Amino acid sequence: MPKLKSRKSAAKRFRATGSGKIRRRKAFKNHLLEHKTSERKGRLSKLTLVDERDADNVRLMLPYM
Repeated sequence: MPKLKSRKSAAKRFRATGSGKIRRRKAFKNHLLEHKTSERKGRLSKLTLVDERDADNVRLMLPYM
């Protein structure tokens, strides 16, 4: 059986926790930051979990995660 390739774009965006859940960055922290409050930018800096409805699709993209 040949090795499965992982989607490199997904591999750069997601990583697994110790319990097997998938972590991701939050959106809206790339540009147009001047008018956003520092509290909002701080919240956006933290990692969050991928929703369980989307986790199966991410696992398909990353077969060895």
